[in-house]
Amino acid sequence: MTDSEETGESITAEGLVQLKAELEELQGPAREKIAERLKVAREMGDLKENAEYHIAKEDQAHLETSIQRLQDREKNAVVVDVKKSGDAFAFGRTAEVTDDAGRSHKWTLVGSTEANLAEGRLSAESPVGQALRNRKVGDKVKIATPKGQRIFTIDAVI
Repeated sequence: MTDSEETGESITAEGLVQLKAELEELQGPAREKIAERLKVAREMGDLKENAEYHIAKEDQAHLETSIQRLQDREKNAVVVDVKKSGDAFAFGRTAEVTDDAGRSHKWTLVGSTEANLAEGRLSAESPVGQALRNRKVGDKVKIATPKGQRIFTIDAVI
């Protein structure tokens, strides 16, 4: 791990693009929607007993918290240069992996905030991600998991 990875959040270039798009959506259309809800609720009268107004204010606070978190992530993001060649399963690369039950997986090694196994994005910080990171095609890797010892084989790096 490099010094820059220790101080920031490792992220792929694609992950940074997605983060910026989400931030743009929240800062633009989502804020406008909340502002409109607040305007409509204010027009209903007495704000002390106006449930719609209080709900909109609470939603606004949640939205601003989400925006702040995304801004912090963007500020601390360290885009990792993805090596396009080689046979190692490195950060940002995709590999076909077979587990000891014979199931095949296609995973891309990404930062923890980009991870989503259902979409094939494996966190490089997860135990499995750490164990498989920088392994080469043909490597069989034993990994201790909550369900016991597992063996994963790197079949291909794409």
